[in-house]
Amino acid sequence: MNIKNNFIKAVKYPRLILAAILRDCAHWIKDDKWYVTTRYYLYTGSKLNLNNPQTYNEKLCWQKLYDHNPLYTVMVDKYAAKDYVASIIGEDYIIPTIGVWDSPDNIEWEKLPNQFVLKTTHDSGGVIVVKDKRNLDKIAAVKKLKSCLKADNYASTREWPYKNVPRRVIAETYMEDEKTGELRDYKFFSFDGVVRAMFVSQDRGKVGEDVKFDYFDADYNHLPISQYHEHGRTTPAKPSCFEEMKDLASKLSKGIPQVRVDFYEVDGKVYFCELTFFHHGGIVPFYPEEWNYTFGSWIKLPLQK
Repeated sequence: MNIKNNFIKAVKYPRLILAAILRDCAHWIKDDKWYVTTRYYLYTGSKLNLNNPQTYNEKLCWQKLYDHNPLYTVMVDKYAAKDYVASIIGEDYIIPTIGVWDSPDNIEWEKLPNQFVLKTTHDSGGVIVVKDKRNLDKIAAVKKLKSCLKADNYASTREWPYKNVPRRVIAETYMEDEKTGELRDYKFFSFDGVVRAMFVSQDRGKVGEDVKFDYFDADYNHLPISQYHEHGRTTPAKPSCFEEMKDLASKLSKGIPQVRVDFYEVDGKVYFCELTFFHHGGIVPFYPEEWNYTFGSWIKLPLQK
């Protein structure tokens, strides 16, 4: 379904074909500013305003180029972030790590439980969910993980925090919420300790389904925002731990101009998922567009580049 949709979009919006070509040439392009501004135009059809950024996406692109806090590298590393987050909100919110390896060839399969999750630590696509190890194609899994480890998230997006993240593979405890029958993401847009909005990601990984995003304000009132993904057929119910997650997101974003703080709720307990600085890469339009300006108004950028 995604392949068909992507083909239709590419035909309808030829700029997306050029964007794909640009991505393939990313390693040979050294001018970060040119790359970021060109990529932004190809995806949005608009000129990027870096001198006086106003929208959410403009400010995220500004941060790619000029806000290079070394702490961000730790915060986006899926392994190192666990210790960082635990130091702020405690170990109870951290999904247990079963193993960590520099190469997929070193994975000790015999020591892993029947259910687990494999992740690469430096990107967003290197995830393998194993519900029954007996049915796992280990050769295919190793092949996928090796391919993901080669991917350079920094080069293709110029998202600076990923530039120096060590490339590793981790295994985590498998989790699933009994009530929803899945592992929903609750993603909080947080601005220097203040949560302004969030969205719920559901149906991820379900056979025959595309992932759905529903946006809400800080009081869980549904917002008429669309970005790439459709809304759910029904509005997801407010999670029982909503206020707890909001409080934790506030703590984890304190002192940071903006960061998206993601959690899971599993059988009434909150678990940390990840920290993300560039929601949708800072290149996916908001519908309606006014929300791009509203979200942008919540970001207070550093005074100097």
